[in-house]
Amino acid sequence: MLKRIAAFLLVFCMAVGFTVSQAKADEKNLIIATATTGGTYYPVGVAIGTLISIKLAKSKNITATAINSAGSGENIQMLKNSEADFAILQALFGLEAYNGTGKYEGKPEKDFRSVTMLWKNVEHFAVLQDAVKSGTVTDLKGLDGKFSIGKRGSGTEGSGRTILKALGIDPESLSLEYLGYNPSAQAMMDKRIVGANIPAGTPVAAITQLYAQLGEKNVEILDFSDEQLAEIQKEYPIWTREVIKAGVYPGQSKDINTIAQPNLLVVRKDVPEEVVYLVTKTIYENLPFLNNIHKATKVMNIKEAVNGLPVPLHPGALRYYEEVGLDIPAHLK
Repeated sequence: MLKRIAAFLLVFCMAVGFTVSQAKADEKNLIIATATTGGTYYPVGVAIGTLISIKLAKSKNITATAINSAGSGENIQMLKNSEADFAILQALFGLEAYNGTGKYEGKPEKDFRSVTMLWKNVEHFAVLQDAVKSGTVTDLKGLDGKFSIGKRGSGTEGSGRTILKALGIDPESLSLEYLGYNPSAQAMMDKRIVGANIPAGTPVAAITQLYAQLGEKNVEILDFSDEQLAEIQKEYPIWTREVIKAGVYPGQSKDINTIAQPNLLVVRKDVPEEVVYLVTKTIYENLPFLNNIHKATKVMNIKEAVNGLPVPLHPGALRYYEEVGLDIPAHLK
């Protein structure tokens, strides 16, 4: 069953054939900006778009298409330029963009709203075994070799830089490469780079590929100690402890003690209330469909839909949540 669904989604993606440069939002088709194809944003975005199209095309003339992008940073710009209607963002980017902090210092972006929490973006700082010393993320300090921090302008790059700086590691002291998830994994397998920053909901396709091809003896996902997490949380409380249990990846024999931040689905504030209401309702009335597409969505449930949202809710999403009896914090209204 899962193989048939995956095959259907692959055909669906190939049929629509959208790229970031080609995509223009219009009244008939909603555009969902995601990230690179090797992570979790893209397949989950495709699943949401497919679900919307299946459930709302005939009755409401609403369809949706997921497109790949450089990630959160570009997605915010695409929303601003009306090149996308919906987007998936890291909580860090949503927080900083809306409040005008971090890379958005003095230039807040107020033209988007929250729809729902999706899943946790789990940090995977992967390195070849030769680079492992303590087994924690501080092994990146003084790293001998090239390190992929993610595509330029992506949420991957932004969160990676934020974490490293919070731990006293200057990202510019590293020999940086700017690769997407699958190219990063391939470059590690070819030994052109020694490590990569690959945050996503587990299991991550690129990390699965690394473990399958190199094996646990040749690649390691670095841990975060409690002390390191505490240092990060002093400035960025959005990150929390996350344990990747043994067996999530091929041949993974031990737990990985990492950290995670939430991901969220957002929408341009000018998208009609009724459209956002129907999209939100469709998602939560059909969670098993999303669960069958990607394991990351199995953490989604209506009781936690608004937990940790850094940006106020769109009126359409708010309407649905109040309709089903959720208690909505004042700062999200």
